[in-house]
Amino acid sequence: MNPNDIKILPMRLKDIDGVMVVEKLSFTIPWSRNALIEEVSKNTFARYIIAKANERVVGYAGMWKICDECHITNVAVHPEYRGLGIGGQLLKNLILLAEEEGARAMTLEVRKNNNAAQNLYKKYGFVAAGLRKAYYADNNEDAVIMWKENSNEN
Repeated sequence: MNPNDIKILPMRLKDIDGVMVVEKLSFTIPWSRNALIEEVSKNTFARYIIAKANERVVGYAGMWKICDECHITNVAVHPEYRGLGIGGQLLKNLILLAEEEGARAMTLEVRKNNNAAQNLYKKYGFVAAGLRKAYYADNNEDAVIMWKENSNEN
């Protein structure tokens, strides 16, 4: 698949079914349908985007904008579409959105053993800054806390 065939769009309620497919295939403890509906329709701090290929949701990402920081909540790509640069496109778009909204920094937690995700985040300027012990409820895995300072040169 050509990366130019991927469209990055704001997430809408009509996208929830497709996002739920990606969510369930990506996480051992997926967010519920209701949680995603609340994020998109009621959470004024939430910013969510999707990646679409041929009208199919193949990935999504989200963050919360709180004061002058953004906390990335989710980045997920459908397993059939991994390795095509879609996660990078989603992350790059979240960074641009955060900078447009004046966020001076961004943060996230990532599984300590998820080297692929950590490498993606590092590629876009995130650095490890700490550890949350037993952060993940499914297996008590630690989370690496990563931060990125934004340029805000818009």
